[in-house]
Amino acid sequence: MLGAGSLRAAPVTEAAQGAPAAAPAAEAAVAADPDWILPRLAQPVPARTDFVEVRGSALLKAPLRLSGEYRRPDAATLVREVRAPYAETTTIRTGAKPGQGEVAIVRSGKPARRFSLARAPELVALQASFGALLGGDRGLLEQHYRVSAEGTRRQWTISLVPKDAGLAARVREIVLLGRDDELRCIETRPARGNEQQRTLLASAARAAAAVADASQLAALCRGHGAAR
Repeated sequence: MLGAGSLRAAPVTEAAQGAPAAAPAAEAAVAADPDWILPRLAQPVPARTDFVEVRGSALLKAPLRLSGEYRRPDAATLVREVRAPYAETTTIRTGAKPGQGEVAIVRSGKPARRFSLARAPELVALQASFGALLGGDRGLLEQHYRVSAEGTRRQWTISLVPKDAGLAARVREIVLLGRDDELRCIETRPARGNEQQRTLLASAARAAAAVADASQLAALCRGHGAAR
């Protein structure tokens, strides 16, 4: 048995000094996997995040840029509030069964619009995907999408390919881009053409507040901009 006098500090070697830094670096280099990423994105309700959305269109001289906030007040509700360049709030409430629920769109100066979620399969998938992401629920995501991941734990992408034929006719793929435990951006790639929609979230959205250049916004989306 060792006595108190026999406990001595071992000499600090260069290898030992480098060990604490090497461990996080090694962890960051591990290949990305949905089962590692999704639990780290989970947020209990209520949850909210800033967003900046950029939409390309052949009909526009420049991409349309929207900014606002996503809110999830409860597990069945997703609110998308656009604050600029106009005011509009879209509320998606799901029912007890898939496809049940209602969408309400309120825009400043116009009558409110309401319609069934059954008329908008892409909104069903949107609400389900946000709910699954904020709940860290891979099983729920896989009800609507084929899920795969690329990259490392430091900088990763998750690909969501729609299973629903109605959604797949409009959307070829949704790509989630993140860094560590933060989802920074969502790229929605259309089934036809190349006019994708890019939605920056959280710290990427805040960093984009003063950025107008499309290439800089793309860099923020893909994790090459300022860190948190």
